[in-house]
Amino acid sequence: MISLNRISIHFTGEDLFSDVSFIIADRDRMGLVGKNGAGKTTLLRILARQLQPDTGEIVYSQDTTLGYLPQEMATRTDRTVAEEAMSAFSEILHLRSKTESLAAEIAHRTDYETPAYEKLLHRYEEASHAFGMMGGHSIEGDTEKVLLGLGFRHSDFIRPLSEFSSGWQMRVELAKILLKNPSVILLDEPTNHLDIEAITWLEEWIAAYRGALVLVSHDRAFLDNVTFRT
Repeated sequence: MISLNRISIHFTGEDLFSDVSFIIADRDRMGLVGKNGAGKTTLLRILARQLQPDTGEIVYSQDTTLGYLPQEMATRTDRTVAEEAMSAFSEILHLRSKTESLAAEIAHRTDYETPAYEKLLHRYEEASHAFGMMGGHSIEGDTEKVLLGLGFRHSDFIRPLSEFSSGWQMRVELAKILLKNPSVILLDEPTNHLDIEAITWLEEWIAAYRGALVLVSHDRAFLDNVTFRT
């Protein structure tokens, strides 16, 4: 849960908005609407901890995790589409590397009766168990499912992300957020980068999502389909 209490921010001496208060509850589906320049993107950036309000306070529950998709962003990477999407699993990938390293060390050891060997086995079992508990065995399948849902083809997975337009690069940024599955997702005009098929798939994904959503969009049909509070 996130609680905003009398948030205000101003630019060039004028208030953009003032005394804004509301609560984002668990599994909330909130549409944020307003005329251009009203401060929708600024409010999302405040929620995403990218900006500090001039006055007021924001309280996040202890287990809150955030995923924020801006309208535009520059992506500079040498990774392929699949590699960039799977970077969402950085902690799991680190654990996989650790598990593989421990397995390789075990394979080359011959001191089977020593305390050091027993300790090594214990470290491997702990890492392997943690990897499984975090869903490590399904990350390739999850990545494939999300990328296909957002309109990529299998043949795109091994192409460098730099070959794609900014709109397709934003789809990968959206994929990373969905794969991380944070407790609160903040989306700023996500349908600008999506076609009808991808929008339909995203609506279905959000319907099954167990976290909270705050959405800025001029797509009235999309707002109606995925939010229930404005």
